Formats: sequence, structure tokens, C-alpha cells
Amino acid sequence: MGTLLVKNTAVLVTMDNQRREIKNGGLFVRDNVIEQVGKTEELPATADTVLDLKDHIVLPGLINTHHHLYQSLTRVLAQDADLFTWLKTLYPIWGNLTDEAVYVSTITGLAELALSGCTTSSDHLYIFPNDCTLDSQIRAAGEIGVRFHAARGSMSLGESKGGLPPDNVTEDEAFILKDSRRLIESYHDPARHAMMRVVLAPCSPFSVTPDLMRESAEMARQYGVRLHTHLAETLEEEEFCLETFGARPVEYVQSLGWTGDDVWHAHCVHMSDEEIDLFSQTGTGVAHCPASNMRLASGIARIPEMIQAGVPVGLGVDGSASNDGGHLLSEARLAMLLQRVAPDRYLSQKPGGRGGFGGKPDAMTARQALELATRGSASVLGRNDIGYLAPGMSADFIALNLNQVAFAGTVHDPVAAMVLAQPPNVDVSVINGKVVVENGRLTTIDLGPHIERHNRIAINMVRGE
Repeated sequence: MGTLLVKNTAVLVTMDNQRREIKNGGLFVRDNVIEQVGKTEELPATADTVLDLKDHIVLPGLINTHHHLYQSLTRVLAQDADLFTWLKTLYPIWGNLTDEAVYVSTITGLAELALSGCTTSSDHLYIFPNDCTLDSQIRAAGEIGVRFHAARGSMSLGESKGGLPPDNVTEDEAFILKDSRRLIESYHDPARHAMMRVVLAPCSPFSVTPDLMRESAEMARQYGVRLHTHLAETLEEEEFCLETFGARPVEYVQSLGWTGDDVWHAHCVHMSDEEIDLFSQTGTGVAHCPASNMRLASGIARIPEMIQAGVPVGLGVDGSASNDGGHLLSEARLAMLLQRVAPDRYLSQKPGGRGGFGGKPDAMTARQALELATRGSASVLGRNDIGYLAPGMSADFIALNLNQVAFAGTVHDPVAAMVLAQPPNVDVSVINGKVVVENGRLTTIDLGPHIERHNRIAINMVRGE
């Protein structure tokens, strides 16, 4: 890849251990690794590739810890439903998913994420009807050029066995475990700066059996891969777990070996003080998905308390059918704003909390929200090579031009403007030392014909054709 020089930035936001924000900053990259960070005059004067980012703010690449990329085919459906109703409405449509649809929707979703500044994404594909494979999703991620954590999801507990999904979208558990082993052995890269990792991710407590949860955890630890699932998303899930397993969701997964510093759970909206303490003590991570939680009326997760307790917390955009978008800076903005209107029951442990339904103006700051999307998300994915800009770290960073109407008047604090102002798409994105977005356009694929193909598949899926 050679060398790459970034120079003359308005501000370089490192998110390093000192949280340095360097005016007129820059980076020097050799191959796919950052070699130097500092003021422009302190860096080498030349490189194979030079990016003069005058009037740009540079950030570490954003990291998405929870998504369902296939759902970009079913946006704006079940618009006014809660989670269980939403799922029951969409399961029959998702039953028409094909392997081509998996590939095309992955291209679409990752392109959207890359244009918004995401350089690393996890995805939770848990439905495999017809000829669907995780392999096609992995291939698509390679073509876009995004660093990818492919989560082999699964559903085995159909309606006939007391689960939520219809039987025709579930799989045999022996096959799930066999395919999980195949995918790990074929694709998982544990090395530093890896572009592809595999995760084991049974869908949820209401769609798989306790046996599959246990056996997936055993396999993951045998291979040294991470575990992921949905947890404590809604009160209906809590009621299901109490009725079916005689335990709250967190207690239930703990009994199956699903806590630890190799596990992260999506949502975690309805958690007690004791459960937050458990996550803190065990290093169990949380993927916070504010837009989806609002769209499905699931509630407001207790993120300030989790952070205060030392729980690893990152951001996720969640599925494109429960968010209808995939913009991580917008997600960071929502995460910050939502905590400021949180009912005081979510802020009861914070001094000075207001009564009624008012939150605290400083419940989450703009920089804390940016940290969730960078360092926080990296810790949730178990990565110590991404999330901030420093020598030895992966060369993943993004740049936004401050000379646009969205940032007019934000000269007083352009770093906070990334969250307080309306976030646009990025102008530049470099992933693993390669320019993937340049002048606001993807360099790796032609989006126009692809979107047309995506929409044809979406129409056919809903029609059942």
C-alpha cells in the first residue's frame, strides 16, 4: 500500500488516551498502520499518497456494533408496531430472502454506513431461508472495503415449540452448529488489523433453545471468537423469559454462560442496578441502538449509569427496518439527545436529577457520544487496534469538510458540531490505509445500478415473487 500523508487538518480528533484534539494536525501511515500523529510540521513532507485536508475535521473511523443489513430490503414497513408485532409482520416477508438478496442488501447497507463515516461494522444475520449463506455477506463486505465482523445468527425455536418466529424460518440446531464451525474455520482472522472476524450469535432468548445458547458459547470459547445476541430489549421479552424460563433475561443468559468480556448484547433497555453491576464486573458489553429503541417504542437504555459503572458500551444503528437508516454520526447525536430527555428513573443515581420527565442537560456530552461511536464500540467488539488515532493503530479515519451549510456558525467548537449539528456524510474515508470514500463518493463500487437492483429485489420480496 505504501505511505499516506494527511496534513493541514482544521482539527485532528485522536480519541487517544489523552483525548488530544490537534489543530493543523495530520497523520503519517505506512501500509495499513498509523506511524505518526501530530501537527503537520512535525510529520514527513512527502508520501506516496497525500491528502491535504485543509478546513476538514478528521476523526477515527466510526464503529457499528449491531446491524441487520438484509433489512434494508424491508424499510418503512410495520411503521407503528412494537417489537413483537413488527417481527410477526416481517417474518413472512423475510422468509422470501434469497442468497442474492443477502449479497445485494449487504452492499447497500455497508455503502450507506461507509458514506456516513463507518469504517468497521458488525452484522447479525440470523435468518437463512432458501439458499441464503453468510458467505455472500462476507464477499460483499470485502468488495465494499469495510472492516467486518460477520455474526452467524440463528433461530431454532419456532412457533410450534413455543418460540416467536414461524417454523419455516428456523433451522436445525445440528446444522447451525456445523455451519458455525465451518464459517469460523474458513473466515475468522484473529490477527491485529484483521479485516474479517466471525461471531456466533443466536438471535434472542425467544427464538432459540437454551441448548443452542450453551453449545454456541462452548464453541465460541473453543475457537476464541465472540458472542452476540439481543437482550432485554422490551418488557414483552422480559415477560416471555419469566413465563418460559422463570428468570429475567439477564439472569437467564447468565445461567447459560452468556456473560463475560467476550460477549456483547444489543439493546439492554430494561436492566436493573444489579444487572448493570453484573455487566460491569464481568466485562459484558452493550450495543446501544437509540433510533431503533425509539422507532419500536422499546424504551430508553440507562447508558449514563452503564458508563459510570464501567460497562463497555458502543453504538449500533440496528436493522434498516427498525431504524430505516444507517448513519452512525446521526446515531451518536440521538444517543446524546435521548439521554437529555430521559425520565428521571433512568437518572436516579445521578446527583441533581430533575423531577417529572426532565433529564439532565449534561447527561451525555457531545464528546461522550463521539467516544461511544469510536473507542466504546471498539471495546465492545474486543478490538484494541481501532477506535482511536495513535502510532500502531489501524489506519481507519474519516474527514468532514467544515465549509458546508450544516456546519456554518460552528467554528466555536467544530468537534462538538459533529454531534450537535446535523451530521452530513463524510468527504473522505480511509479504511486499512485505503481510500474508500473520496470527495463524498465510494471508490469501490458504482452505486447507481446497484440501487436499482436492490429495489427490484425489495419489491419482489414483499410481493412473494
